[in-house]
Amino acid sequence: MSESDGGLEILTGEEEPRRARPGSRRREEPPRKKSGIKNVIALLAVIAILIGGYVVVTNVMDRMGGAEDYSGQGTGTAEVTIPSGANGVQIARLLAEQDVVKSSEAFYQLSLTDARAQKIQPGTYTLRQQMSAEAALTALVDPSARVQAKFTVPEGARVGQIVEIISKNTELEAKDLEAALDDPSTIGLPDYANGNPEGYLYPETYFVEPGDDAKAVLTRMVQQTLKVAKDLDIGSRAPALGLNGEEVLTVASILEYEGQKPEDYAKIARVLYNRIDQGMPLQLDSTVSYVSERKGDVWTTAEERANPSLYNTYQHAGLPPGPIGSPGQASIEAALNPADGDWLYFFAKKDGSVVYNQDFGKHTSDCQAEYGAGSCGG
Repeated sequence: MSESDGGLEILTGEEEPRRARPGSRRREEPPRKKSGIKNVIALLAVIAILIGGYVVVTNVMDRMGGAEDYSGQGTGTAEVTIPSGANGVQIARLLAEQDVVKSSEAFYQLSLTDARAQKIQPGTYTLRQQMSAEAALTALVDPSARVQAKFTVPEGARVGQIVEIISKNTELEAKDLEAALDDPSTIGLPDYANGNPEGYLYPETYFVEPGDDAKAVLTRMVQQTLKVAKDLDIGSRAPALGLNGEEVLTVASILEYEGQKPEDYAKIARVLYNRIDQGMPLQLDSTVSYVSERKGDVWTTAEERANPSLYNTYQHAGLPPGPIGSPGQASIEAALNPADGDWLYFFAKKDGSVVYNQDFGKHTSDCQAEYGAGSCGG
């Protein structure tokens, strides 16, 4: 056999057919039946029958009147909890077990043809018993049927305010929320937060389901902050500004208090970075009022500005050691993408507009023209 013949044998596993000796007789063998292909076809047919069997059977039962169903809107009440990841069969079974629907088949058959079934969310629902499958599905996609509490955290809110908001709008107690916050490892707080949840409880609207405890709710808020941070790619964008992720959140939290309108955030961020680059203290009343817990405004007194806290940006150069509130997406984006400009000073006028200056003298005169002599510092 030649080398090329040997190569063919190695790659294909086939041997060259032997030739009959001259003069010898050799009976022709009938071709082998392709039983392997038939077996595969048969197996595929069985799988198809198994997959479609339930659908076919229930459809036939429906045509024969086999799927029993109640009529109307039902009576009484029943609480049904739909777990996360539940499929149509599981939901139908849960409803039948609570006598919300007469049979699981009736609801499941409806879910196969009604696109609304894809919108059913996990949670606990207050429904009626003995409802028609149609009425049950309509109720499950109605948000008002869900048993849940709701609270909204505004941008810039601080931990103490957030605890108050949650305890006021849900059945969660302040002491349980504070206990969870005192054990940051249980709510998923990242190590670089140094155990301080300030700035990591993302501001938005949350729903609290029955069974949710303080740790579960606070964990969800921390996870949302980390998700937004990932979506905005803070980890890659912050170093371009000479900052880390925690410092970006700190700047963003300051913008929530120093800027009255989102359109000012990027310019104020530029002022902060310019002052840091020149070694100037930030001199922000917002960070001082964070320490003094002043409410209602960010203006501070000379006594407050004399506080030795590291959050006092009159006494210490650079950024404070952490966020002073919960920044929203707009302020985080502005901290990552500051405007271009050489401003070193800014102040907000009474009408909410912001004046920016590079020169201290001009800043002082403009500010005093708005608020009176002696009212504006550097």
